[in-house]
Amino acid sequence: MVDLIIIGGGPAGYVAAERAGHKGLSVVLFEKKAMGGVCLNEGCIPTKTMLYSAKTYENALHGDKYGIYGDNIRFDYGKIVARKNKVVKKLVAGVESKMKLHHVTVIKGEAMIQGRSPKGVEVICEGETYLGTNLLICTGSEAFVPPIPGLAEAGDIILTNREILELKDQPKSLVVIGGGVIGMEFASFYNSLGTKVTIVEMLPEILGNNDFEISAMLRDIYSKKGIEYNLNAKVVKIDGNKVIFEKDGKTETIEGEKILVSVGRRPITKGFGLENLNVELFKGGIKTDEKMRTNVPNVFAAGDVTGFSLLAHTASREGEVVVNNLTGRSDVMRYNAIPGVVYTNPEVAGVGETEESAKAKGIAYKMAKLPMAYAGRFIAENEGGSGLCKVLIGEKYGEVIGVHMLGNPSSEMIYGACIAIEQEMTLAEMQEVVFPHPTVSEIFKETIFSF
Repeated sequence: MVDLIIIGGGPAGYVAAERAGHKGLSVVLFEKKAMGGVCLNEGCIPTKTMLYSAKTYENALHGDKYGIYGDNIRFDYGKIVARKNKVVKKLVAGVESKMKLHHVTVIKGEAMIQGRSPKGVEVICEGETYLGTNLLICTGSEAFVPPIPGLAEAGDIILTNREILELKDQPKSLVVIGGGVIGMEFASFYNSLGTKVTIVEMLPEILGNNDFEISAMLRDIYSKKGIEYNLNAKVVKIDGNKVIFEKDGKTETIEGEKILVSVGRRPITKGFGLENLNVELFKGGIKTDEKMRTNVPNVFAAGDVTGFSLLAHTASREGEVVVNNLTGRSDVMRYNAIPGVVYTNPEVAGVGETEESAKAKGIAYKMAKLPMAYAGRFIAENEGGSGLCKVLIGEKYGEVIGVHMLGNPSSEMIYGACIAIEQEMTLAEMQEVVFPHPTVSEIFKETIFSF
């Protein structure tokens, strides 16, 4: 008998295991593939590694803006992929090392839930039976592949986020079905390397629920870099390397050497005996309360399997909430300050309400925005670059409710806005915070003072 059984070694699972082990709980974690889950092996880390290579190449090509010149600037696609694999391998080893450090028993294999009894939850793996007082389900998500006619017959022309990371050769042309975060990041990477990229998006704008104005600005930047967009376009058929879609009442066709299907992800709720627990589902994921509890006593769920906020950092925090409650600290999961980042070049980052979401919820707000050029550091490091910082303040109490940025390095600055929203800091309180100078982060304070 152990205190906690965890199924899934992604951000929710391994963070929960580390925290639980650190606090003295006995933990068994099951992972059928590699530790780190999709984020570390097929998502966050490999894509960011490759995007950094593309950014470095792009910076070198345009070094003359900064008085830096080079001859015969080129890239080696094979080495970019090899470095990505090296980084992933190193970080997977790091996660495994943390499990050993905190005395977590890791079982490599497919776990199967047998059910729950008064003694605890029973799980079988490789013929061995394990009994746990508590069960945490962190089985993650998988790429959703829509039932588009002809898609299955197109063979290896069709890629998801998994297959595109394993390409050994750079495609000359790429059609991306879906202009969300994953689609835009791959579009950015291949565009930087010279691949002809076309995006087909069903919605009227890219990046889904992001701030509409900033999404449009990013689209315009990449249009100038050569990416072509088909918005309000519904894919109706795949014919080999051809994507056939309907737009404005007309049927159009585009071709690509490869076709990336990036229309979202769905929770994995089958294949590990979940049905033996009678756990309640909601919108395709496992339903949980604010403490990540399911409807079954002592059974919890965290990460993408809940289908709520499919982000690695959300998953990690949800895992922490579970462990805190198991070890005597009352804790609840809050989603009002979950940051989102798009690692294009330039980056996009946002947290809290957008203008669109605030209006939809009937939240009265005031908004201020400034070009990133108001920060001296941005001008110094982004010759010819453009960007924007937008801050939303609640009209009733004057608290920060949303911050959205376009420009490098937004990903490294957005945490400050997360803290402001989490702590319900007011406009007046934010104006008293001292920011280091010169930094791009000063744009946040400059925008606050523009109200």
